Amino acid sequence: MARVQVIHNSADAAAASVDVYLNEVLLLDDFNFRTASPFVDAPAGVPLHIEVFPSNSMDSSGTPVYELTETLADGETYVLVADGIVSSTGYSPAPAFGLQIYDMGSETAAVAGNTDVLVHHGSTDAPTVDVNVQGGGATLVDDISYTEFAGYLPLLTDDYAINVSTSDGTTIVKAYDAPLATLGLEDVALTVVASGFLDPSVNSDGEAFGLFVALPAGGDLIPLPESTARVQVIHNSADAAAASVDVYLNESLLLDDFNFRTASSFIDAPAGVPLNIEVFPSDSMDSSGTPVYSVTPTLTADATYVLVADGIVSSTGYSPAPAFGLQIYDMGLETAAVAGNTDVLVHHGSTDAPTVDVNVQGGGATLVDDISYTEFAGYLPLLTDDYAINVSTSDGTTIVKAYDAPLATLGLEDVALTVVASGFLDPSVNSDGEAFGLFVALPAGGDLIPLPESTARVQVIHNSADAAAASVDVYLNESLLLNDFNFRTASPFIDAPAGVPLNIEVFPSDSMDSSGTPVYSVTPTLTADATYVLVADGIVSSTGYSPAPAFGLQIYDMARETAATAGNTDILVHHGATDAPTVDVNVQGGSILVDDISYTEFSDYLELATDDYFINVSTADGATIVQGYDAPLATLGLEDVALTVVASGFLDPSANSNGEAFGLFVVLPAGGDLIPLPSNTLDIREFANVDALVVYPNPSVAGDLFVRLPQITTDIDATIYDMTGRAVLRASLSEELTKLDVSTLEKGMYMMNLNKGKDSFGTMISVQ
Repeated sequence: MARVQVIHNSADAAAASVDVYLNEVLLLDDFNFRTASPFVDAPAGVPLHIEVFPSNSMDSSGTPVYELTETLADGETYVLVADGIVSSTGYSPAPAFGLQIYDMGSETAAVAGNTDVLVHHGSTDAPTVDVNVQGGGATLVDDISYTEFAGYLPLLTDDYAINVSTSDGTTIVKAYDAPLATLGLEDVALTVVASGFLDPSVNSDGEAFGLFVALPAGGDLIPLPESTARVQVIHNSADAAAASVDVYLNESLLLDDFNFRTASSFIDAPAGVPLNIEVFPSDSMDSSGTPVYSVTPTLTADATYVLVADGIVSSTGYSPAPAFGLQIYDMGLETAAVAGNTDVLVHHGSTDAPTVDVNVQGGGATLVDDISYTEFAGYLPLLTDDYAINVSTSDGTTIVKAYDAPLATLGLEDVALTVVASGFLDPSVNSDGEAFGLFVALPAGGDLIPLPESTARVQVIHNSADAAAASVDVYLNESLLLNDFNFRTASPFIDAPAGVPLNIEVFPSDSMDSSGTPVYSVTPTLTADATYVLVADGIVSSTGYSPAPAFGLQIYDMARETAATAGNTDILVHHGATDAPTVDVNVQGGSILVDDISYTEFSDYLELATDDYFINVSTADGATIVQGYDAPLATLGLEDVALTVVASGFLDPSANSNGEAFGLFVVLPAGGDLIPLPSNTLDIREFANVDALVVYPNPSVAGDLFVRLPQITTDIDATIYDMTGRAVLRASLSEELTKLDVSTLEKGMYMMNLNKGKDSFGTMISVQ
């Protein structure tokens, strides 16, 4: 007896399924292409008549497709492979159908722990080839031609990456994975057949070329998977001429209308063989013609790649203009190497940006050191958190941009991603293209995600009582920020760039731009996500004011927009009155709220229950009360609000160009005109009997409001303010009873101040 396995490897459609007879007895019924019998016992020492018939045969009468008479040797093991073409037309070349016989077969590996591999060339249109370990490794099979067997390869049972190349090694035909270990093939002897057509188009569109494994137990042949790598492509060319492109892989469309600042997902791409990657304009119909760019890389099996398209296509309009190209990173990741981290690959793809560093803001660690255009920095294994970073020149002297990297907020735990520097630092010399930024490509691809530029929240308060600075223009980095910004007004809280030096310049209100010499300039660097109050105090004029501290911006960096505790009103107090001494702020007859605050200083926030208070400003020793005020927090509806109160104006206007008198003014988070706190320090001798002051009807419902001041001895100025601090009505009280017409006022609460010189008295009124 002998042992025999039969493998059907004829790719001719006419022989897709056959019947095999042995000595006129049916041996294999409906034996299909790319299947194998198990090893079976067959008679030895006697002639065996083998006949192959179409699969609809009833017996072995008639003319067989093929026949062979062979005598097997006792005790030997045979592998029989059916190759070739039955049809008379439709195949090129068309070698005749036949059985190739290998007479030194094995069912188990000769050495324990190995996998023995018999290779057979059964592809009719494939040339003489070699089989090699990929990446320039050993030649496993040298110069094997159609119908030939290469003796068993005694391989350690492992997973291999191999390729099939022309016999001179110049052209790799195909590349495959041979996962012997993964498939559990230790101690097995098997046969690998080259099967199918390299060019199906001239072979009746038959099955394509591949390598297939026949196991000793037979059954369907197992295809060796073609080697693949994982690849993500990122479009980062900011040239308008390449805003949308088509990408072809081996002449097949891979990415259609692939837009700037988008990325493909990670996909499987052929590995171990040269890839013809071509980039065409987005209106391409096919890969004919001249591409914008082409490259022919060979990827390594099972590796992961990030490919980034950078550079310029256009011949003019860009400076500098490095050529368009694909930058390839061959150690890519799709998930973080360590659970709980976010791994970040950084790529410099901005054509006009210098060599830079990436740092944690505020003098923190250098994350990326000296990265230049087209370079990658290896993955940063970062704890998944929210970071504030900046991009600086490589010597660290100049911060170019600052960004937030909200890895935790975006839920990027366990993710590996790519951050690309993209766009132009100077769009004006680059066809007004997209501005520089940092953009994130996620493994799933899609539109790149811009990292937000770092910001802080800022409110600016104009509190310089110098008439020469009554209205100013404020520029931020040479762009107009506040136009005709008036004394005792405030901006709302706005977002301002953080992490980079800001050039703040103050000019007279008739400025046309930021050229010339500013009244004042300062270059602060704000902290990302912090909140600031900036107060302009001081004197611009060289004469007319005493004392005359220089104009300047006072910066408070722990500001709030809402109260820290619900139900409270939080108050930040700032001393901005140039001629006022160091003072205290007290609850009238009660506790000290602010102790020893001097010009330009800020207090800490006062966290007050929202109520109506009576306060006074006294000298630091408490001996002299400078002024008393109402602070109607509840009446004004300031619950849950954080606000700033500034001491503003002059205690002695006569020595300060008759400027605005001292007062306390409220700044709301929404900005606008500052709201004066009403003074309650009325001189009783001047106003006669204050207790007899009567304002009626209050609320006013018919449009008239009467003010009664018994024993009035001098003219009193009356001013009514709305809740934003805007004066809505002015009158002079010269008689004991004065009628005011309030019919033009909208319904609501108002504040009425009675003033004579520095003396004033305030009371709330209501119009219904």
